[in-house]
Amino acid sequence: MEYIAIVLAAGQGKRMNAGENKQFITLVDQPLIIHTLQVFAKDAWCKSIVLVVNSREKQRIEQLVDGFSLQKDICIVEGGAERQESVFKGLRSINDPESLVFIHDGARPFVTRDHLHKLAEVASQKQAALLAVPVTDTIKERNGEKLTTLDRSVLWAAQTPQAFQFDLIYKAHKSALDEAFIGTDDASLVEKLGYPVQIVEGSYQNIKLTTPEDLERAHSILKSGIKEI
Repeated sequence: MEYIAIVLAAGQGKRMNAGENKQFITLVDQPLIIHTLQVFAKDAWCKSIVLVVNSREKQRIEQLVDGFSLQKDICIVEGGAERQESVFKGLRSINDPESLVFIHDGARPFVTRDHLHKLAEVASQKQAALLAVPVTDTIKERNGEKLTTLDRSVLWAAQTPQAFQFDLIYKAHKSALDEAFIGTDDASLVEKLGYPVQIVEGSYQNIKLTTPEDLERAHSILKSGIKEI
């Protein structure tokens, strides 16, 4: 079973307060984006990678990718002003309409091969699936002065990768563009078309590095040796 991975690295990650794109931050021995790319480069099920980058950083990213000699076909594409636009540009670079497509945040370096394969198996059968974990906190909905406690047993925190049959996710993005609809993730665009999206339970270790505190946790994961490929 094979898939194409779209890895998003065009955002600036302002909440990281790093002074540059967080993808260049060094984690233990190499830049964040390299940690993430290696997960897919080492997976035999991954046919190729589409890496979506900021146009101003394309040359630097190309040098990084070349320098680490990743054993996978990597196509580097310039992204857009917003995440959704970047994903669509990545999709438009794919010339394999029969393929399964994974869409993944470049700032999530700890997804495991086991979860990638489970996701691929479900998405190949059901057309759309995503990694998610059960919510552990109590979630409140605020409407003016009124608070409502939501049923935690039915709430899931969405992660990436999110996996789709190519024709479905392309159709969802094209429809969203035509209607000027901005979703919170790619699955929400598919949901808007009325298609079901399956949940594959992931791992709480599959964190997205967004703040300096997340970096501290990432260093701990890597130094402890519990990162799984």
